[in-house]
Formats: sequence, C-alpha cells, structure tokens
Amino acid sequence: MDDNNLNKFFNWLTEPMKQDEVDAWYRANNITPELNILFKDFCFSLYYLVRDTYLGDNDNGYSETKIGLTEEQKMEHFKWCWDKTIENFKKENINFKIQIDTFNYFSAFFSEVFYNQKDDSIKEGLEDFFKQLFDRKRIISKSDIEMYTDLYKTLERSLMLI
Repeated sequence: MDDNNLNKFFNWLTEPMKQDEVDAWYRANNITPELNILFKDFCFSLYYLVRDTYLGDNDNGYSETKIGLTEEQKMEHFKWCWDKTIENFKKENINFKIQIDTFNYFSAFFSEVFYNQKDDSIKEGLEDFFKQLFDRKRIISKSDIEMYTDLYKTLERSLMLI
C-alpha cells in the first residue's frame, strides 16, 4: 500500500461518523442502550477491582531489589478480580457464563494496558477510556465503533438471559 492509499485509509478510519450512520450501525448489530449500561457497569466494576486491589510491582521504586510480581502472579490477581466481578453481578441476578474467549479478551487487555504498562498515565487513563468507549453521545469514528462493537459482542456472548 503506498503512502497516499495509507493516508486515505487512515483518514477514513478516523473520520467522525454521522449520527444516522452510528444509529444504523447500532441497529444492524443489535446494540441496545440497556446492555450498553450493563456492560459499562461490568467493565468499570472489573477495572476498579483490579486497580484498587493490585499491590503493584516493586513498591514504587523504593525496594532495593526491585523484585516485581511474576506474570503468573499478575494473572492470578486478574483471575481473582474476574471471578469476584462475575460473583458480584450474580448477587444482582445478572449471570455471565464463563467463556474462555471473553476471559482471554479481558486478560490480554488488562495485561497490556495495566499490569505490564510502564507508563502510569496510561494506567490512570483507563477510567477515561471506558467512559469514552461507552458514551453514545460523543463523536465516534469507525475505529471507535468497531472497538466498541467487539467488546459489546464479546460480553453479549457471555451474558445469560433467563
């Protein structure tokens, strides 16, 4: 792909969508405001639990040994947070099936942008990321809506409606 085509593709991908295009996308993908709220609550619950219970890697640099947690320990922490979030929603009669692809989706995401992230501003930006991702009134680009739809569909497959 030459530079001109690459620029055209990038511009197309980042160009704001018109509201009627966004609405048509939501209808075509059966994206509802009610599930948007539920999935937003799920993501925030998981994020806050991860953030608030994670002890960190190396005592903020004060440790002489700078020994951090292993990847296995980080994933054990995430699995505990995941299971606790599922359990908390179950207490509210909202049941999620344990789907390996859903768990893998979130564990890979948190591994990349939280557990193994050296830049604290990215970790701290996760709250704003989720706020923007689930804000249906903001300006949305094609890449935004595809990322949102991927997350929405991943959680929708795991939701048990009774």
